[in-house]
This record gives sequence, C-alpha cells and structure tokens, in this order.
Amino acid sequence: MSESSERGDAKSTAAGASEPVAETHSMSTFLQVLVNTGVANITTSFLWFALTFWVYLETRSVLATGIIGGAYMLLVAVCSMMFGTFVDRYRKHSVMVFSGAGTLVCFSLAGAMFLVFPESALLDLGGPWFWLFTLIILAGAVVEQLRNIALSTTVTLLVPPERRANANGLVGTVQGLAFLVTSVFSGLAIGFVGMGGAIVIAITAIAVALGHLLMLRISEPEIVQEGHTSFVDIKGGIAAVRAASPLFALIIFTTFNNLIGGVYMALMDPYGLELFPVEVWGLVLGITSTGFLIGGGVVAKFGLGKNPIRTMLIMVIATGALGAIFTLREWWWLFAVGIWLFMMLMPAVEAAEQTIIQRIVPYRTQGRVFGFAMTFEAAAAPVTSFLIAPIAEFWVIPSVDSDSGRATWGWLLGDGSARGMALVMICAGIGCVLLGAGAFLTRSYRKLSVRYAEITAQDAVENAVSESESARPTAPSSEADAPGTLPSDPETDVRSADV
Repeated sequence: MSESSERGDAKSTAAGASEPVAETHSMSTFLQVLVNTGVANITTSFLWFALTFWVYLETRSVLATGIIGGAYMLLVAVCSMMFGTFVDRYRKHSVMVFSGAGTLVCFSLAGAMFLVFPESALLDLGGPWFWLFTLIILAGAVVEQLRNIALSTTVTLLVPPERRANANGLVGTVQGLAFLVTSVFSGLAIGFVGMGGAIVIAITAIAVALGHLLMLRISEPEIVQEGHTSFVDIKGGIAAVRAASPLFALIIFTTFNNLIGGVYMALMDPYGLELFPVEVWGLVLGITSTGFLIGGGVVAKFGLGKNPIRTMLIMVIATGALGAIFTLREWWWLFAVGIWLFMMLMPAVEAAEQTIIQRIVPYRTQGRVFGFAMTFEAAAAPVTSFLIAPIAEFWVIPSVDSDSGRATWGWLLGDGSARGMALVMICAGIGCVLLGAGAFLTRSYRKLSVRYAEITAQDAVENAVSESESARPTAPSSEADAPGTLPSDPETDVRSADV
C-alpha cells in the first residue's frame, strides 16, 4: 500500500470521501454524459423489453419471461464486481466507450442470428437457439451496466458534494424518460415491425450514441495503477465497503428489497399483457413512467433531505403498500395508477443509495463499492424471479383459478384471469412494507444516519474554510501555487491501489 494511499484513507475515514483532483466540477459535461448514457439505456432496455414481449406473446409462458428477467439480473450480478474494478482502474470515458462498443457487437450478432434462423427455431424453448439468441441480447444489455457504474462515479468527479443528491435526481429523471420511451416503442415495435425491426432500431441507436460518446471529453485525474493483478478485485471491494462502516447494512437491506422486487420482475409484464394488447401495454408503461420523470424531478429540485437513509426507508414502505393494492381487482385503471405512483417513488430510493455511497466512500474506490453493491442487489432479483415464475405458473395460478380457489380468495381478489399473479404480488407488497418498517428499528440504521450526518457537517466546515482561504489575497509562493494551476495534493490523489 502506497504512502499517499494511506494518507488518503486516513482523510476519508475522518471526513468522508476524498475528492478527485479534476480541474473543476463541470455540470455541463456531466449533463452531456448523462444524456448519452440515457440514450444508451433506452436502446438496451428497448431491445430487452421487445424480447420479453415477443417471447410471451408467441409462447404465453410466464416461466420463459421469468427466466429472461432473472437471467438478465443474474448476469448483472456475476459481472458487477468485474465492472466496478474496471471503472476504478481506467478512465471513465474509456470505460463508457468500451461498454457501448460491446453492446453494439452483441446486438449485431443477435441481428445476424435473426436473419439466419427461422423464428420458430428462435422461439423453441427446448432448443439451443432460443437460449443463445436470448443470451446474446441480454449480454449486450448487461455490458451497458458498466457504463452505469461509471456514471455513478462521474457524479462524484463532476458535481459538487452539495449538489450530488440533485444530480442523482436528474439521473432518475433520465431513467424515467428512458423507461417511457422504451415501454412505448417496444410495444409498438413488436406490434408493427416485429422482433427483426426492433433489432435494427436498437443497432442504429446504439451506433449513434457511441459516435457521440467518442466526441465527448471528460477531464479527470490520471489513474495510477499499482498492484492489481486480477480482473475482479473482490478483496478490494470488500475492504472498501468495510472501511465505510456501516455501509454493508445498507447493501444487505437493498438486497432483501430486490428479493421482493424479483416478484414484480417475473409477473409485471405477463399481468399487464393479460389486461392489455401488446401495443396498448407498451403505451400504458410509457404513460405511467412519467412517474419516474416527476419523482426524479422532485429529487433534482429538492434533494433527499438531511437524512437520505430515512427518506429511502419511507419510500420503500410506500412502494410496498402500493404493490399490495394495485392488483386487488382486475381493473386496468387501478393497475395503471398503481404503477404510476410506484414509479414516482422509485427515483428517491435509487438516488438515496447513490448519494450515501458517493458521500462516505473515497472516490478512488467507488467503482468497486458500486460494483460490490450491484453484485448482491442484482443477484437477489433473479433468485426470486426464478423461484416465483414456475411457482406461479404451475401452482398458484391453477390453484387460484380453480373453483375452490375462487371460493377461497374471491373476497380478496375478485374475479379475473390473472388472479393467481395478483395474489403473489400482493404478498410481495406486504413483505416490502414489513422490511422497510423493520429496518427503522435496527442499530445499523441509526449508525449509518449518524455517520452520514457527521461527514456532511465536516465537509461543510472544510468547504467554508476553503472558500475563506481562497478569498484571502496571497502572493504565489511557488509555481505550483500560481493562479491557473492545480496544487498536487497527495491526500486526494486518485489511485486504483489496493484498499
């Protein structure tokens, strides 16, 4: 471990995350990166949604859609630690370019398969070509997560500390816009041009985004590589999380929350496609995703309050309550309004976790921490999705649709063709409420709240002192102190050395 790394860790332990020595914080550059990432996210989500819609409409298999969603999250979990290590080792712009190029290659391969093989072969769940075709598309979407980890660290690089919660709100807004566009056009694409047309659209869009990214420039410190030998720095990721105690408790909480989220991943689209034609379902998802825009806009405007941890838990409880209500009856308007409110609350949950990590974790290890967190959180959803999809298809749905099931559950669920899926989602919502309420009672919640408040106060004092000193006129004592040059501060030197 280098001497400068030791001093940097000492400072981050005492007063929060070490700041990167970029030339200046640049919101304009951040906004360009954010928009570019938003376009790339739209493209990958567009093709992923289109694949899900296409497979369900052609096979009517809840199991198949559950496996697709679960496989995506499982791939994210497997790759996230490697992605986080890459983000810490290399320039963020280079990482983003690599991500875009990887997605373009995967989608192009999927397009070639669609041209070579008949659709019947690609839709045969018992054949190898369905799984290979699905895996290639999901791999292209998963590589995009590398860019998202890099974006989270770019917030620290380009945005002042006091504005990061707002910047994370902007991220939520862009994600909402991406979901809106994706949902509408995925349904329309499958309805009017089919899966082949959807692949062509995705290849074109990702190529345009990659071209724009190649023209962008991000000013960031030189990354000095020391001592890394493996592609996946698991030890460094664990050490970075432990150094930011009690951050591990936050990751455990979000992991359990994602276990519940896997239920909705497996059942949301099949439930919606039972209520609406595919073109209308895509439109419904597009309209309801304006909730993302509103929720993200509120966070961007007002932030997350003095305690983002408390804000996150309140939002988790609220989303659980919605999840337990919006399928009580097979009414299209109840489902649509519930999704809209659900999406309105999600940006605050996501922005809270991002803001906490950006505040208490040193910049030089944030990639590994975000990757470590994503590994656990992403692994949770496919576990539930893989379990719930077959349970729902082979046990819950037939049981609830039987005469005895209607007699048993009719008072709660009413009538309809999707009552079995509704019962599973209601139980998941109740579990989410209990999880959020229980977290308020833990010692980890209190410790993390105190830690965040202490670091925020210390940063405010340091910023005030720095502004006071910079306002005092002094003659430069050396070339390094002359106007227009950056001092070399070993305590904030950005390195990717072992933690």
